[in-house]
Amino acid sequence: MTDLSRNDIDRANFAFSIYDFEGEGVVDAIYLGDVLRALNLNPTQAIVEKMGGTKKKNEKKLKVEEFLPIFAQVKKEKDVGCYEDFLECLKLYDKAEDGKMLSAELSHTLLSLGERLTDAECDAILKDCMDPEDDDGFIPYAPFLKKVVSGPPTEAPAEGQ
Repeated sequence: MTDLSRNDIDRANFAFSIYDFEGEGVVDAIYLGDVLRALNLNPTQAIVEKMGGTKKKNEKKLKVEEFLPIFAQVKKEKDVGCYEDFLECLKLYDKAEDGKMLSAELSHTLLSLGERLTDAECDAILKDCMDPEDDDGFIPYAPFLKKVVSGPPTEAPAEGQ
């Protein structure tokens, strides 16, 4: 079958069940990437599509028996970056070697390289993760990167609660 541990299978079944919105033992393939990310994996969109993920709802449904081999395969994938990899890439834009880069270059990079972000996605990430620019338009890129790789921000409780 797969080379997943009992714990991996239990975790996969739990994550799969969360996206089984109808309780019918199937998950719409549009949510394949979400289920994998819920299992602490970081597949690219290309990997999700290669594994059977779809871009439209109701094109394809996956049973858990079909999902487990996908989970096992993506778990083995080495084609994802980590903080250190991304830091090395951003250092290429650090002309003064002072830990800063132009915020405009960061925006351009997010919009044009690799799996390109949309303008709205780029704006949201910069708003949530980027420190204010200095007077010359530079930002420290290491704190930005730490915020990005740590995942979505958790919402603080509203005042008075």
